[in-house]
Amino acid sequence: MSKKLVAYFSASNVTKTVAENLANAISADLYEIKPKVPYTGADLNWMDKASRSSIEMKDKSSRPEISDKNARVENYEVIFIGFPIWWYIAPTIINTFLEQYDFSNKKIVLFATSGGSGFGETVKYLKTSVANSCEIIQGRLFDKNTSFEELHKWAEKY
Repeated sequence: MSKKLVAYFSASNVTKTVAENLANAISADLYEIKPKVPYTGADLNWMDKASRSSIEMKDKSSRPEISDKNARVENYEVIFIGFPIWWYIAPTIINTFLEQYDFSNKKIVLFATSGGSGFGETVKYLKTSVANSCEIIQGRLFDKNTSFEELHKWAEKY
C-alpha cells in the first residue's frame, strides 16, 4: 500500500469536513492549504465583481500566497487534493500549492465540493502547474455528509 496525503483548501469548512473524513477513511496524512491572508465573507462574495475571489478567478495567473510550505509531498506517492469549485475550476490557490512543490512521478487525485457546478476545465488548468510526469486524475464531487464508507470505497482504487 502506498503512503497517501490528503491536502485541501477550504474557504467555508465544507471541503475541510470532506478532507478530514477522507483522511480518516483511508488512514492518510492531512495537510491544510492555508492562504497567507485568510478569506473573509466579503472576499468570497461571487456576486461582487470587486471581491477578492472574483478578481483572483478572472486572472488565471493569480497565485494567492500560502502561509507555509510544509506539505512534505516528497514523502507520498498519491496525493488527494480537495477544494471548492469556484467558477467551474479549482481556486487559483491550488495552482500556488502545485507550483511550490515537485510533483514529478506523483499521482494527484482531485476531489471537490460545489454548490452546483462540476469540475469544468479544472484538470486542464491545474496541469499547467505540475511536471509532465505528474498524473492528475479528476476525481469526483462530494458533499459534507458523504459517509466514510463511500469515501473509502472511492479512494481505495488509487
